[in-house]
Amino acid sequence: MILTRIKEKAEQYFPEVQAIRHHIHANPELSFAEYNTSAFISENLTAWGIKHQAGIAGTGIIALIEGKNPGKRCVALRADMDALPIQEKNDTLYCSKNTGVMHACGHDVHSSCLLGAAHILNDLKDEWEGTVKLIFQPGEEMHPGGASLMIKEGALENPEPEAIFALHVYPNLPSGTVGFRAGQYMASADEIYVTIEGKGGHAALPHLTVDPIAISALVITGLQQVISRKGNPLIPSVLTFGKIQGGFATNVIPDKVELLGTFRTMNETWRYEAHKWIKDFIKQTCAAYGANAIVEIPPGYPSLYNDPALNAKAEQWGRAYVGDNNVHELDMRMAGEDFSFYTQHMPGCFFRIGTSKEGKAFTAPVHTPYFDIDEDALKTGMGMMAWCAVSNLNE
Repeated sequence: MILTRIKEKAEQYFPEVQAIRHHIHANPELSFAEYNTSAFISENLTAWGIKHQAGIAGTGIIALIEGKNPGKRCVALRADMDALPIQEKNDTLYCSKNTGVMHACGHDVHSSCLLGAAHILNDLKDEWEGTVKLIFQPGEEMHPGGASLMIKEGALENPEPEAIFALHVYPNLPSGTVGFRAGQYMASADEIYVTIEGKGGHAALPHLTVDPIAISALVITGLQQVISRKGNPLIPSVLTFGKIQGGFATNVIPDKVELLGTFRTMNETWRYEAHKWIKDFIKQTCAAYGANAIVEIPPGYPSLYNDPALNAKAEQWGRAYVGDNNVHELDMRMAGEDFSFYTQHMPGCFFRIGTSKEGKAFTAPVHTPYFDIDEDALKTGMGMMAWCAVSNLNE
């Protein structure tokens, strides 16, 4: 039975995939600069005889593994490769060697799991039909998102997959478990850039100035009312400003203030309505106090929607792989994920693999300097990716 064979291969290749993960983790690279990571992945694919194309969207890789009757069907598996600008504080042999850069979101795990799945699928290609497309993607952590660029460069063509799967680390669950959520799962993610141009002057003479700092306070607090009063309360929305930059002394009112923020929601129609409300409120508020506002909201990642039918199948495959008690339903999250670009073109399933150790160790959240995983999760990750691909093709 191929399920048993996949599990055996996951155990067999665990030490190799663990070493791969250690190498990628120790040598992290920021978004769209994953040159060494891409070369390392390519070296492994070449060593295993898996044909692939590198240099897509800069550092992306597309690989194809053909089973019997390769033209029959195609399914895609995706992993991201980029790291974050965080200084790692773990004390491990595979700790980041690159100052200020860390795989704090687990993309080293994702790429390692996809390489492990590739190794398994390549070994067993005489036992399944169709083609598996492997997508190693740059720049998930930075707009406009590597997924959008990979798609523009033909990642979903020749052959065209009928479905796509991806996984993500999840320290809220123990290793050996998986999590799924059908339908709406993650929020859209748009960045907001605001420049408020006033008139600077002496802090003791505010009547002779147009104070952009005072106006920015009105803008930030007022926008919370805009979102809560103009948006449907049944649609989750989050508006957060993470950076305010302006001024240089206690006794000087500056000429301008810059605000950087993010808007996230679970509804695409409201998403763009909110963009208009945000822009109009900022400009009108600034104008009322004699200031000028420059507002840019470049479209970021769409909200992530897991195809209900595909998700239901994947959940059943998960139960077969890890057992009923190890499959969990996930809560919706306001975080963004550029896997959503793929799901605008085909049914997709974005699932989670538990990475803590019995819920007591390796529980540091992602995007923190102490994030790490119980590496037994690598077995689950590579096995589940291979199993989802084979199960989908063999339907």
